[in-house]
Amino acid sequence: MIGISSAMQQEEIKTLLEGYEGEDFSYTFKAKKGIQLQFEVSGDPEAAAKKAKALIKEQAWGSILYFQAIAI
Repeated sequence: MIGISSAMQQEEIKTLLEGYEGEDFSYTFKAKKGIQLQFEVSGDPEAAAKKAKALIKEQAWGSILYFQAIAI
């Protein structure tokens, strides 16, 4: 499981990760706790958190967003 902590763009993050169609990982939204969005992932959680961070930073809104992506 991974956690993405961000006060803004939460719906966009959720849509982005759940819509990701890579062969390496899949992300399934599980819960929202405060500003943290929690996702169940296939594969290694550490690597999935790094990939999620990269996917978010690739977005026009993600390059200026303050957020944290961690394995939990």
